[in-house]
Amino acid sequence: MKKAVVLLSGGLDSAAVLAMAKADGFEVYALSFAYGQRHHVELNAAKKVVAKIGVCEHKIINLDMRAIGGSCLTDDTSVPKDRISMDRSEEDEPHAVPITYVPARNTIFLSFALAYAEVIGSFDVFYGANAVDFSDYPDCRPDYVQAFEHLAGLATKAVKGKSFRIHAPLIYLTKAQIIQAGTKLGVDFGLTHSCYDPKGDLACGHCDSCLFRRRGFLEANIEDPTHYF
Repeated sequence: MKKAVVLLSGGLDSAAVLAMAKADGFEVYALSFAYGQRHHVELNAAKKVVAKIGVCEHKIINLDMRAIGGSCLTDDTSVPKDRISMDRSEEDEPHAVPITYVPARNTIFLSFALAYAEVIGSFDVFYGANAVDFSDYPDCRPDYVQAFEHLAGLATKAVKGKSFRIHAPLIYLTKAQIIQAGTKLGVDFGLTHSCYDPKGDLACGHCDSCLFRRRGFLEANIEDPTHYF
């Protein structure tokens, strides 16, 4: 079996990607990050997801992105609430880079994933960029994925005669479509965590991530298993 590194935040999207990688026949090595995020409870969710789905190895890398700041997820700036309408489609939402964007986070994470892949002899890296994200986040766009894949083909000693592939299987999917696809693969979304501003294990229900998640379950016609405070 081929090996793959999967970036696993503990959220809805990355859990679906993990299940997709396994369904595609890969031996999965999951990689998560404790980067100083205010919603570090997502790491507990990541542990639950890998325990349920099963992986060859799960590493949690410690980084201090609070030292850089620049995001409400890594500093003391308030997380925006109630900006997303439950009545509009994702395509109709206004788009701008939000303060939940963490500077260069995906580039940093994918670089670690590339190094991990080289060590274990893998040429496949999966991450959960999707249609909701790439409208707002520059490091989730399809051209970014292509550019990093090109970089991966130049950046390591492992590339002689082989090519790395950066898989983003959710890239053109809505939240509802992701939920439907993950459900078919047996993902227990009740184990996942998406909230940017939780209280313990409970989600706020009002940040952008919670609202996209809530609307996704509503549009998928699947019961939302999330516990909100």
